[in-house]
Amino acid sequence: MIAIRAARPEDAAAIAAIYAPYVETGTVSFELEPPDARAMRARMAASEGLYPWLVVTNGDEAGGVLGYAYATKFRDRPAYRYIVETSVYLASGTQGQGNGRQLYKALVDTLRAQGFTHAIGAIALPNDHSIRLHESVGFRRTGVLREVGYKQGRWIDVGFWQCVLNPATIPPMEPRPFNEVGLIRD
Repeated sequence: MIAIRAARPEDAAAIAAIYAPYVETGTVSFELEPPDARAMRARMAASEGLYPWLVVTNGDEAGGVLGYAYATKFRDRPAYRYIVETSVYLASGTQGQGNGRQLYKALVDTLRAQGFTHAIGAIALPNDHSIRLHESVGFRRTGVLREVGYKQGRWIDVGFWQCVLNPATIPPMEPRPFNEVGLIRD
């Protein structure tokens, strides 16, 4: 049985280990050097309590981290503060078991409860698994940027998927911090 919880600083090493193969051997991430545990811990801390970082574990309190998902600001400009960009990564060998969907759904439910209006997923193409995962939790394709990343000797397209979280009201409501809302699972 799996468990989903808020990531803790001590999860940074496991998160970095999950992410490293995506950086080193694939084109899913456009980073060229995988961040270590210290760098990942700094990324988590940079969320400043506003953006959630979640992990899925194998169920017990001391259980190993099987994957993680997080949200971050979509762009630096203040007018974008109601929108988030999301990502999800699973440990090798844990895909196809429903862990990613449950984890990503918990992230989307949490962001919705916080009051964000939209979530954006950027997917290096082709990536049918990621597309299916995003669409299974409510994301819809909104566009493609052609040949915007160069990695492993080739140009890579990036597709954008968007999920409506809440109505875009006028005036908009400020999103509530994750550290106030906590993990939501509908």
